[in-house]
Amino acid sequence: MTKRPFIGLSLDSESPGGFANFPWYALRQNYFASVVVAGGLPVALPHEEALVEAYLDRLDGLVVTGGAFDVDPALYGAAEAHPKVTLKEARTGFERGAVTGALERDLPVLGICGGQQLLNVVLGGTLIQHIPDEMPDALQHEQENPRDEAGHTVVITRGTLLHDICKTEEMSVNSAHHQAAKETGKGVAINALAPDGVIEGIEDGRYGFCLGVQWHPEFTISAGDARIMEAFVAASR
Repeated sequence: MTKRPFIGLSLDSESPGGFANFPWYALRQNYFASVVVAGGLPVALPHEEALVEAYLDRLDGLVVTGGAFDVDPALYGAAEAHPKVTLKEARTGFERGAVTGALERDLPVLGICGGQQLLNVVLGGTLIQHIPDEMPDALQHEQENPRDEAGHTVVITRGTLLHDICKTEEMSVNSAHHQAAKETGKGVAINALAPDGVIEGIEDGRYGFCLGVQWHPEFTISAGDARIMEAFVAASR
């Protein structure tokens, strides 16, 4: 049996209440399950920023997951934060360090939803802080139907890594975000767009595998979603 690569997944953090009376970590089980099905060995990464290099020494690939929070606008040069912006500074500090270190080592990186937004910022890009305000005619990107159903379609650009992986020019995807990539850094390619023009995917060909998608492929609502996870794990071997 082929050895499973170690795939680190960033955790979310929550304040006391609900599960525990003290701060706690959380992550949906399907993040881990999708890595297992794709052939990887998932490991959870707590937000120990001082230990980023030690984690990366042991990892073969990094998944930056999503969550109900935002990247600090100051990190991409914004003078003010939109009232809808919610921060988790310890999480962002850890994830930013992990992505930067992984790219320096050319470890495969997959950014999912908020993870794509963080990846875009690390690669020199900016974000739309609140889609309804900056794009009033945009689709409803925080879909009302369940996350394991499609919210809209995306058009995938031919000649990109994402197109090579998904083998289609259009996919139905779920949608759970109020922010999106705005400007991309030098060398970063946009590989998927929603019908309203919102950026749904980015990649950077200067690295072996550097991919971000705005939707949640861990729900595997299409064949393309499974192929994304499989390609990422294969690149991590």
